[in-house]
Amino acid sequence: MSQVRISRQHWHSLLGELDLARRQRHLLTYRALIERLQLPTPAMQTLTAALEYLAVLDARAEQPLRSSLVISQGASRLPRTGFFACVERLGRFSGPVDGLEAASWHASEVVRVFEYSYPEERSADC
Repeated sequence: MSQVRISRQHWHSLLGELDLARRQRHLLTYRALIERLQLPTPAMQTLTAALEYLAVLDARAEQPLRSSLVISQGASRLPRTGFFACVERLGRFSGPVDGLEAASWHASEVVRVFEYSYPEERSADC
């Protein structure tokens, strides 16, 4: 996969939207997030890359994964399968990416995110 970059402004906006969702205890769809952030094309690839990067940062800091707050619009109400592939690489989840195990893991991770207090990230380097 080619290296996709997100601007510093979009990165901080993404963190802000996820923080707001966490405090309000609700989930965001990929489409809603792309529209709110006004990401340029290729928006989905940019958002996916940014969420995977954030997952790596959260895993490294041994924090719940904020990227779990972003879900598909479909009936599953789960993140895309690439999210589960990413968290599997990070050693956070193993199992089928489209089954009950994935849904159960995701639900518990979302609760962990809602209940966790993240350190301020104004100085995050992109």
